Amino acid sequence: DCLLSRGLGDVYKRQSLDHMQHDSRESYDKALQAEIESLNPDYIVLAGFMRILTPEFVNTFSGKLVNIHPSLLPKYKGLNTHQQAIDNGDEEHGVSVHFVTPELDGGPVIIQSRVPVFEDDTAVDLADRVQEQERRIYPLVLSWFSAGRLKMVNNKAILDEQELPESGYANE
Repeated sequence: DCLLSRGLGDVYKRQSLDHMQHDSRESYDKALQAEIESLNPDYIVLAGFMRILTPEFVNTFSGKLVNIHPSLLPKYKGLNTHQQAIDNGDEEHGVSVHFVTPELDGGPVIIQSRVPVFEDDTAVDLADRVQEQERRIYPLVLSWFSAGRLKMVNNKAILDEQELPESGYANE
């Protein structure tokens, strides 16, 4: 499901789109695209949206779509990132906020936050630690976006007219 809203003072438009009501990914994405276009957003925030979007959808909103992913991209794209970090004996794990491009979890990284992986960690322990960082960095990125400081140009993240490194801003 996807919930769309646009705050205009005390007036909100809400539309929930159920992907089960569509016979294909393409049909759902076209309906979602139409709803989003009707809102004319400055940017689109994905959080917990566990669907792969079609390239046509992503390209329509190129430079406006941001996502948060529980790994230090480009490491561990897709699912089960916390368990992968534990299984591989990683000493650190983390979270990335990135622009969305047609490549799964492949868009330019805007910012990352790192957390330690402890010897006795479970995937749940690690997820809790990562989610704490998610709650810190996603609002920061959104504030940059809303202030007009952040954009994507030529598949690069740009903050305050400066190209960010591949690992994003403040990646330590």
